Amino acid sequence: MSTTTKLMTAEELLRMPSDNFRHELIEGELRRSPLAEQLHGQITAKLGCALGNYIEANKLGEIYVAGMGFLLCRNPDTVRATDVSFVRQERLGEIVDEDIYMPGAPDLAVEVISPNDTATEVEEKVAEWLQYGAQLVWVVNPKRRTGTVYRAPNHITRLSEADALDGADVVPGFSCTVAEVFD
Repeated sequence: MSTTTKLMTAEELLRMPSDNFRHELIEGELRRSPLAEQLHGQITAKLGCALGNYIEANKLGEIYVAGMGFLLCRNPDTVRATDVSFVRQERLGEIVDEDIYMPGAPDLAVEVISPNDTATEVEEKVAEWLQYGAQLVWVVNPKRRTGTVYRAPNHITRLSEADALDGADVVPGFSCTVAEVFD
């Protein structure tokens, strides 16, 4: 005898009551993870502020923090959340309903690794961001004080504290050292 699990939709996820977990929807299945710890919050805030100030000053688009949801696909629905994300100005006109999740992947997705994240989970998330249209993904590792930049599944650059996180053609002109993210 087989059992079936009722798949959840993006709309059902949106209506879920708040609790002490962060929720994502992966092919209709709910994934919960604990809320972030202090260091994760500090790093996310630093990156969000630095990027946000630059993006606003240059009128490049919108910056999102604190688990902004992106609807990557439907039937079954996948809604992923970033720690920090950027959507270009020209894409913002595609949004028809601001009361639901942002359609598609952000142009830049930033993931800050938490102690409870597994390497497999992070790799899966990076692959999905790229698959659904992200042009650039940064993964920041507080424990190792490093960064990894993904432009495609096979175009990966590993960074030390002395290296720079560069916005490339996604956030033109933006750059900060990996060390600045942690200090």
